[in-house]
Amino acid sequence: MRWYVATLEKTVIETCRKMGIPQATTTSDTGIWVGDNKICAIGVHGSRYVTTHGIGLNCCTDLRWFEHIVPCGIEGKGVTSLSNELQRNVCVEEAATVFVRCFEEHFKCQIQEKVQ
Repeated sequence: MRWYVATLEKTVIETCRKMGIPQATTTSDTGIWVGDNKICAIGVHGSRYVTTHGIGLNCCTDLRWFEHIVPCGIEGKGVTSLSNELQRNVCVEEAATVFVRCFEEHFKCQIQEKVQ
């Protein structure tokens, strides 16, 4: 399980770097961080060789809502998004395209879009 989470972290960090956020990294707190601001939450559960949950990469999130809570229960830390860091709108589709390519690289697999 630790390998899986570490590889997800590497995948998100590479996604951020390819999108123009080279300072994205891990810390002692779970998730991917840009300075003191979390850009991606990670929560994974495994049972009987099946994983559930995953990542939450903030793309164009309205960050004002986080002013009313303690995000992830971590005092003194904030939340950011791809859009906030890049100072432009980053839609989910744009981020997903980059993420999928990085996922393929790190997990050594090929993802094909389902045709209906």
